[in-house]
Amino acid sequence: MGCGGHDGRRSHSDGGLDMNAPAKSRYREVYEGWKADPQGFWAKAAREIDWERPADKVFDPEAGIYGRWFVGAQCNACFNAVDRHVERGRADQAAILYDSPVTGSKRAITYAELQEETATLAAVLRELGVGKGDRVVIYMPMIPEAVIAMLACARIGAIHSVVFGGFAAKELATRIDDCAPKVILSASCGIEVSRVVAYKPLLDEAIALALHKPQACLILQRPQAEADLRPGRDRDWAITVAAAKSAGKRADCVPVAATDPLYILYTSGTTGRPKGVVRDTGGYLVALKWSMKGLYGVESGEVYWCASDVGWVVGHSYIVYGPLLHGCTSVLYEGKPVGTPDAGAFWRVISEHGAVALFTAPTAFRAIKKEDPDGRLMRNYDLSKFRTLFLAGERADPDTVRWAEDKLGVPVIDHWWQTETGWAIAGNPVGLGALPVKYGSPTVPMPGYDLQILDEGAKPVAANTMGTIAVKLPLPPGCLPTLWNADDRFRESYLATFPGYYNTSDAGFLDEDGYVYVMGRTDDIINVAGHRLSTGGMEEVLASHPSVAECAVIGIKDELKGEVPCGFVVLKSGVSTPPNVVEGELIALVREKIGPVAAFKLAITVGRLPKTRSGKILRGTMKKIADGDPWTMPATIDDPAILDEIATALKEKGVAARI
Repeated sequence: MGCGGHDGRRSHSDGGLDMNAPAKSRYREVYEGWKADPQGFWAKAAREIDWERPADKVFDPEAGIYGRWFVGAQCNACFNAVDRHVERGRADQAAILYDSPVTGSKRAITYAELQEETATLAAVLRELGVGKGDRVVIYMPMIPEAVIAMLACARIGAIHSVVFGGFAAKELATRIDDCAPKVILSASCGIEVSRVVAYKPLLDEAIALALHKPQACLILQRPQAEADLRPGRDRDWAITVAAAKSAGKRADCVPVAATDPLYILYTSGTTGRPKGVVRDTGGYLVALKWSMKGLYGVESGEVYWCASDVGWVVGHSYIVYGPLLHGCTSVLYEGKPVGTPDAGAFWRVISEHGAVALFTAPTAFRAIKKEDPDGRLMRNYDLSKFRTLFLAGERADPDTVRWAEDKLGVPVIDHWWQTETGWAIAGNPVGLGALPVKYGSPTVPMPGYDLQILDEGAKPVAANTMGTIAVKLPLPPGCLPTLWNADDRFRESYLATFPGYYNTSDAGFLDEDGYVYVMGRTDDIINVAGHRLSTGGMEEVLASHPSVAECAVIGIKDELKGEVPCGFVVLKSGVSTPPNVVEGELIALVREKIGPVAAFKLAITVGRLPKTRSGKILRGTMKKIADGDPWTMPATIDDPAILDEIATALKEKGVAARI
């Protein structure tokens, strides 16, 4: 069962610790050790990375905006993720297991093969004029070439910027203009459950819209939809790489400063200039390598599966860099939790590849629970090697966590982090010995994060008191040192509100045991007749109803109270109770659990909730629709038609005046 096992889980949700927990966790000792000597802690962690040149200073408070980690050191991310494993006995171990139910194809790539492919593509990039510090945009689906592209950039010291495949042309154009890539790497198409998405027309339109023009585009032709190539600019990936291979062209790893950028990743946004989160090289390698054992409890050589996308931060950290740095086998899955072909898809992948851990979004499990509430499909697969389920990306509601625990029989670990941080701010450190689970909490701050709950005057508040979650500076290794070409914007967005702190813009509290509760973005705290209430707390109540598969609560404008909550719920498959009856029960349940102060009188049953492709519910857009405010189609939305369904449901409930 791994660290903790069944005995370390709580079977109730009263907020108390499980006194039957097994062997004591080393977390407190490790965390306090970090606090007492932060530089010593990270210097020790840095021994797990191969350095071309060691750091002059583990941390230099005078460098950068709030200080920089491993100043003076030199390293290469590709060497640490690939080459060193080939040199030290893992050449024949699978590095990547590609599993694509949408195309019916599978492929295992060993570390030696990954090295060969990466070195060749890096040589191609170099011939296209890409060098150290140049930017390369990667606009690709979940295929091995996307991973190879990232590593090839890192190999020659280029800075990659992955844009989620199929992203709208206008949004891609803004990112092209912001990072000014020399080359763009793309594929002809992506494959969804029921459609093929042609990428090349979107890429062509984006380049036409952008002021900056790349020198070249390398296009991987997929048989499902081959693209027209433009003479002079576009090159066929397979032909170009094959020619380089036959000519024996390979690029060696180029040492870069630990403080040099490894990549730029843009936070999603639909208006104005996007925020390019910068990830520096050395600190990121150190933090991720520590997390693979310390947080995830995974050993080198084991199979680790992160069911995300390389276009998101989770994919960068835990499909590509984290598992490969640790010498694991990483599963690259081009499919969905349901529909490829059914709600047993995840269990097949775990069983077939022997994954010991899965990291995915709570929304994936809500989708599985909705389609297969009794977990019948699980029984068709051998999950004996599977030890731990990790959830992050959306708040893990207690009902979903309990369901997953009950059906899987393994610890279910919620953890919390952001694009900006690159790895977990808070989690349950399985590798240090799991702490008792408290439902609704991602557990405790990771070493490196001095977490504080602040009031509007930047003063720490008492335990169990809601406030803004902030991290005392400096941020640990792996977190953003700034935004791309936007130091002032970085200061204004993250550091100005609470001097001396990084503002997460998440609201929550710490309990008396130091457990973190993240209740939503600070703009998800609604003001009902002067009472500040958490939409996350209301969602927790709605999700506890046996008929509810998933839910979202927003605050909508009200002339009398300022705002009132509105709950959208999706019912589980097979629920026979009429929706209006369930809605009445939900209103009563919120009144019982939170009280009349919540003024919760509007529950709306819908067929599905609007989400980004990474599974985040688009609460902000739903609120604008309900309030009748101007809104734009989110660039990352999975299915735009759902917003019309939300508008219709609101009208049917008499909220038409706001639409």
